[in-house]
Amino acid sequence: MKSLWSGRFEKEMDEIVKEFNASIRFDHQIYNEDIDGSIAHVNMLMKQDIISENDAKKIIEGLNKIREKIENGEIKFTLDDEDIHMGIEKHLIDEIGDVGKKLHTARSRNDQCQVDVRLYIKKEIKNILERLFYLESTILKKADQYADSITVGFTHIQHAQPITVGFIFMAYFQMFRRDIERLIDTYNRLNLCPLGSCALAGTTLPTDRKITSDLLGFRAPTENAMDSVSDRDYLLEFLSNAAISMMHISRWAEEFVWWNSTEFSYIAIDDSYCTGSSIMPQKKNPDMAELLRGKVGRVYGDLMQLLTVMKGTPLAYNKDFQEDKESVFDAVKTWKSSLQIFANMIDKTEFRMDMIKKQLERGFLNATDIAEHFVKQGIPFREAHTIVGMMVKKCEEKSCDFEDLSDDDLKSISPKISKSSLGDISIKACVDARTSFGGTAPTEVRRQIKVGREWLDSITKDNI
Repeated sequence: MKSLWSGRFEKEMDEIVKEFNASIRFDHQIYNEDIDGSIAHVNMLMKQDIISENDAKKIIEGLNKIREKIENGEIKFTLDDEDIHMGIEKHLIDEIGDVGKKLHTARSRNDQCQVDVRLYIKKEIKNILERLFYLESTILKKADQYADSITVGFTHIQHAQPITVGFIFMAYFQMFRRDIERLIDTYNRLNLCPLGSCALAGTTLPTDRKITSDLLGFRAPTENAMDSVSDRDYLLEFLSNAAISMMHISRWAEEFVWWNSTEFSYIAIDDSYCTGSSIMPQKKNPDMAELLRGKVGRVYGDLMQLLTVMKGTPLAYNKDFQEDKESVFDAVKTWKSSLQIFANMIDKTEFRMDMIKKQLERGFLNATDIAEHFVKQGIPFREAHTIVGMMVKKCEEKSCDFEDLSDDDLKSISPKISKSSLGDISIKACVDARTSFGGTAPTEVRRQIKVGREWLDSITKDNI
């Protein structure tokens, strides 16, 4: 079957070249966007008297018929269709005859493809935002549940300071908040319509690009035709957003793996989000957390693939650009499923506070608080830091805790301190006292939850 562009060719494409050149095996999934773009384009051509109202009506009816046939499985695309754009146009001509040949007036596949992908990304950003909103609401619910629950805070994977579980949840809330804000920024930047740019230089026909832009729900047409057909920044930005967000998921999934281990036993993940061993009957493996941790590699690869493709491409359009879609499709699928699974897993995970309580007695978690208590008594911080470090060493020598040190022990370290000068150094008192803005005190965590909930409510109401 001859291609719609074969006018100046004497030979048909070699079969192996045909397969290598075709993108229909993956870009068929944007058929809806392609048809929507074509309908808007035809309406513009009609309004500008470039084609007749009668022809426009036939083309639009034909396009809707093609959509129906695709959805019903009556149309099966093949390598002869080359890509979704040529495929739909071929089937349209078969459906309505020669009038279908007027569809491609004043456009190129270069701008046609661009508008399709932009429409697709706009749709998927909204879908991803819904999942991010759900994840954030789940985090807020769990943060509130564990706002008073004290656990171990780590640096360098060592016991550092006591914090609340709710505090951890609110730390990740901020990460995913930034993901949402970045995604909205990306949406606003890409919400421009390239249709009508044609191959690279516009057209001599009296088109009105604002009409198609408005019909398709874009903010405005793109400014420069050459940039319009060669730009893939919006896809790179989207993939970058996806990579960062997947990294956030991976970081937390890593902690879930730790927390689920026998050595930690901090959490109980619901059975429905774990698997067993084929040989060890006692095992309950955190496989979803591990898979989520691994999925980030796919999305990193998707980003690097497109960055590499774009690196050496001159203006304006190049066939290399055909390689922009598979990585985007993969990232969308991976990101969406990861967000959904992770949110559900979080919701179905409970913290084992009885096990965590045993760990709070290890690692001198209240050391910093004691130093700050000494500062309140007029001792310079650096001196206080040294004193508490010596107290830790003394405790290690005697295999005891701070509370077990005698007045003599303390005086041998510094004449400025005594048991009475220690104050309340219980773990709960230490946590409750950390009321600085952004701190881990339950009162401050609840303030963060309140602010987070207000922000989430506002952003979902004003959703793009």
